[in-house]
Amino acid sequence: MVPPCEPRYERAEYSAARRVLIACSSRQTVPCRIMRDESSVIKMGAIAIATCVATCGAAERWADSTSPTVERKTCQAPDGVTLVYSVAGTGETALVFVHGGLADRAFYDGQIRAFAGNYRVVALDLAGHGESGANRVKWGLAEFGGDVKAVVDAEKLTRVILFGNSLGGPTAIEAALLVSDRVIGVVGIDTFQSLDYSMTAEEAGQRAAAFRADYSGSVKSMVKMLLHSDVNPALLVDVENRMQKTPPDAAHAMFLSVAGYSPAPSARKLAVPLRAINGDLYQTDVDSVRKVLADFDVVVMKHTGHYPMLERPEEFNRHVADVVKELCSGTKSR
Repeated sequence: MVPPCEPRYERAEYSAARRVLIACSSRQTVPCRIMRDESSVIKMGAIAIATCVATCGAAERWADSTSPTVERKTCQAPDGVTLVYSVAGTGETALVFVHGGLADRAFYDGQIRAFAGNYRVVALDLAGHGESGANRVKWGLAEFGGDVKAVVDAEKLTRVILFGNSLGGPTAIEAALLVSDRVIGVVGIDTFQSLDYSMTAEEAGQRAAAFRADYSGSVKSMVKMLLHSDVNPALLVDVENRMQKTPPDAAHAMFLSVAGYSPAPSARKLAVPLRAINGDLYQTDVDSVRKVLADFDVVVMKHTGHYPMLERPEEFNRHVADVVKELCSGTKSR
């Protein structure tokens, strides 16, 4: 085991830390309030998005290249933490995107731009991430699920597809159980390689201690293990820089909170399809997942790591369009 003060992981040793990110993931909400309009073009960096989108029951068409008007809004989580989220577009169906551990809603800027022409698109910062508050007392996947519910309630969304990357996958499952009457599907993004797993308190504690001892070094080591070795260096640095903005104390609390959590019990309660758009760094055990929830399917993107929306945005958006079309129609597209 790597000492906490030297968080340099080999790929095999890193599996426990990766599981932390994937797993680590009265309910009253305060009405949201619009803080300001973001009418400028969404920051896209060097990522070019050209995506195929589909409306429910309508033929596929290319998204309008015009940048959508994006609103920055806030609402309150059940425990009073202020949540910040972006919303754009209109449509009966809402696509709600949940980021992974140490990430933020900006990871989905490309999806807001691609799909706002046909859907209501929402991307939120979970508590302790991005612009959302970090003054949470009790951390865990259930609380993150409550964050998503708060945003869904604030926007009065009635027909929702939840997308979650890494930690956001189990978070989306937890949220789906809280808004079960409004969700028509849950889609993981490089997550759900398996469902029947959990972190021990010792494993979670060791990883939390490693990040507390050397936050910057731990983030860099983690990101390298989640992407292919020949990934664009600029993308690697960009992801590292974004993730280092997460408050270390919030990250430490998040890592500790996943001890003992397994997504399997909650997944078994889902009454909607479970889908995944995964990279190929880690094998998806389809049979194992289907033993937990039979209605599961996955698309595996070749030579893609943990952040397919950043690594291969055009291909990723095509898969998003396909799965949205399937879930809206109730007929498998693959």
